[in-house]
Amino acid sequence: MKKTEVIKLLKEHTNPRGVENWNKCGAKGSGLKSFGIGLTQLRKLAKQIGRDHRLALELWKSNVYDAKVIGLLIDDPKQVTRAQAEQQVEQLQGGYLAHVFASCDATLAKAPFAFDLACDWMESDDPVRRRCAYGLIYELSKKNPKGMDDEFLLVLIDRIKNHIKGEDMWVRESMNTALMGIGKRNKKLNKAALRAAKAIGPVDIDYGDDNACEPLDVVKHLTSDHLKKKLDL
Repeated sequence: MKKTEVIKLLKEHTNPRGVENWNKCGAKGSGLKSFGIGLTQLRKLAKQIGRDHRLALELWKSNVYDAKVIGLLIDDPKQVTRAQAEQQVEQLQGGYLAHVFASCDATLAKAPFAFDLACDWMESDDPVRRRCAYGLIYELSKKNPKGMDDEFLLVLIDRIKNHIKGEDMWVRESMNTALMGIGKRNKKLNKAALRAAKAIGPVDIDYGDDNACEPLDVVKHLTSDHLKKKLDL
């Protein structure tokens, strides 16, 4: 597909309620417009379009939020470069695209350099990079990248426990999510992550007065009946 065809497809799936919400909450300071399409629907459209690195880069240049998201979802992890990731992380519109960029089954997490990138970004002075680093860790916790073994993750659990309360708000959210992902891997990590989550307590995230979202309850997720059965806890 061409960029113009994707934009046309997105227009056809405009969600008026989503547009209203974007204009009220999402557009402030982002410089982007939106067709108000939810992420679930955007994922379906991305699958319909298919992997296309060239098209992904073209869509990324758009001033339409939904098009940028499609670009992130359809990119080819084998063709994404470290230089591209470093350039795009600088263009996340103040963090509006950070969640999809690094998490939400993002293409970047599938790139061969994703783990090294996450490790580097955790040390960055840039809070957006740190937010993305822990988003990548969450996605990678579902896999087994070289170097991300139990020893590494146990150290990371302690790091999250010791530093989360002093972090930027959106980094806290990402660290909290990463902690949950780590704790779902096996018994040993579950025990360590659960102990850390209890020590941390509720994580303070302000989603705004008009948003029903609540901070992730890691303890609840790590003690769910489903996970107990899966890990034989």
